[in-house]
Amino acid sequence: MILSRLVSMFLRFGEFVSAAVVLGVTSYFLYEQHHHDYDGPKAREIYTIIIAALSLVSSLVLLIPFTFTFLHYPWDLILSMAWFASFGLLVDFVDDNLTCSGPFHWGGLANGSYCSKWKADEAFAFISACFWLVSFLLGAYVFHRRTAEGNRRGTFRRTYV
Repeated sequence: MILSRLVSMFLRFGEFVSAAVVLGVTSYFLYEQHHHDYDGPKAREIYTIIIAALSLVSSLVLLIPFTFTFLHYPWDLILSMAWFASFGLLVDFVDDNLTCSGPFHWGGLANGSYCSKWKADEAFAFISACFWLVSFLLGAYVFHRRTAEGNRRGTFRRTYV
């Protein structure tokens, strides 16, 4: 049980960091678009900001190492799916609209260009989705293992009142 709590705290911290990075980079893009009257993928960015903000708050609340944090594993799956959708939207925009050498070409990203920032946003969205997916798997495992242990001990008996 101690190991699962430590792994959970590591995953929650990773979720927090990933969400903070995506929130910062995507907010920068929205600021630049507003400041320079540039029409960009605002709907995709607003969706990503909403998911990042929800993830930021959720990861902070669920970072507290109590057993009840494992009971919220369906929320982890929902956020994982939302992050994968965000990643797909970001990749789709790069593939269709930017000249960044393709969505999965990672060479020359150290120059601080628009493409390198966009790809960093993509990467951290994918990393966050993976963290949330592993949190879901861990939470489901711990929850169902504890339920099975409780059934063996007789602490979760059905009552026919």
